[in-house]
Amino acid sequence: MNDLALLLTPEGRALLDEVRDTAPADELAVATRLRRDHPAELVSAALGQARLRQRAAAKFGAEDAGRMFFTPNGVEQSTRTSVATYRAQRLRGLGVTSVADLCCGIGGDAIAFARAGIRVLAVDRDPVTAAVARANAEALGLGELVEVREADVTRVDTGGYDAVFVDPARRGGRGRIFDPEAYSPPLSWAVEAARTAPRAALKVAPGIPHEAVPDDAEAEWISDGGDVKEAVVWFGTEPGAVRATLLPGPRTLLGEGLPDPEVRPVGRYLYEPDGAVIRAHLVAEVAQHLDGGLIDPTIAYVTADEPHPTPYASAYEITDHLPFNVKKLKALLREREVGTLTVKKRGSAVEPEELRRKVKPQGPNAATVFLTRVVGAPAMLIGAPAPL
Repeated sequence: MNDLALLLTPEGRALLDEVRDTAPADELAVATRLRRDHPAELVSAALGQARLRQRAAAKFGAEDAGRMFFTPNGVEQSTRTSVATYRAQRLRGLGVTSVADLCCGIGGDAIAFARAGIRVLAVDRDPVTAAVARANAEALGLGELVEVREADVTRVDTGGYDAVFVDPARRGGRGRIFDPEAYSPPLSWAVEAARTAPRAALKVAPGIPHEAVPDDAEAEWISDGGDVKEAVVWFGTEPGAVRATLLPGPRTLLGEGLPDPEVRPVGRYLYEPDGAVIRAHLVAEVAQHLDGGLIDPTIAYVTADEPHPTPYASAYEITDHLPFNVKKLKALLREREVGTLTVKKRGSAVEPEELRRKVKPQGPNAATVFLTRVVGAPAMLIGAPAPL
């Protein structure tokens, strides 16, 4: 709290601007120079904040990150802007004009809500975190739309708001928490809070078991640039619906309740579904669109004979289907002068770096090898991205 107070003074703000682009290797020299004219505590706070802002640029963009304030946990746990913006726009499209943002953290979601024109009550019980959220709303010119309150979220009356958004803490002293009932607050509390509002969204880990999603809720898995970022449990939308949303776009695949795809021989093309599609258990929907099947009943690779463009999977043209054998792979790569080898695995215990060391790829050409199972047998599928 004291660091933030120092940084919010005119001297602190000026010092933040001065150290904005300081490289880690230069921090000691910069700190020694600045301490001649500024208090040591302020110099340390400014350099620490500059370091956090540099890390946060990947999530928030350089412009916003350069004006915001962060804590180490805030950088690690906050929602990236692209995801928060998508979710805020979806709420706005549902007619939401006010939201209670419970467990608001440093305010990343509150900022996205406000920029979508939604009035926000942002609540966090940690005084430093709440102060940072308040400073961020002010720094981005959103103070009139965002009220920040330091309080226990379980004691906040959300009755006057169109929607409730809850982002429970999913990290503890030993790292990530996988049991939804071990979240803080527990998922069961968040669900009951959600049911008190016309609309609600609960941010949860993407590994949440499908059976943990209430029957009266919708489940959505979101990826950004191919990386699965989170799942959202929605209330007041489409009960029982399951969807995978890919950013940028957004592109959304809605579940149709299809049975598992049939297993079929490896065809000319192999499709690797996006992680959000896999988490949402919507591989069958992708396979149906591709007129394809699985290479193994337990592996989320879809195979087809014809090329079909799809935003929900990456396509590869397969040239070779071989039983797993390192010596054969090494000989084949040497014959084809493959020096750039991309190794993908699903259902294999072999580590990609270990395989690269053994085959020692050399040459001007590139290839992709899939280490996987085909109808239960360890296999190697070799090919390259398909230009669909």
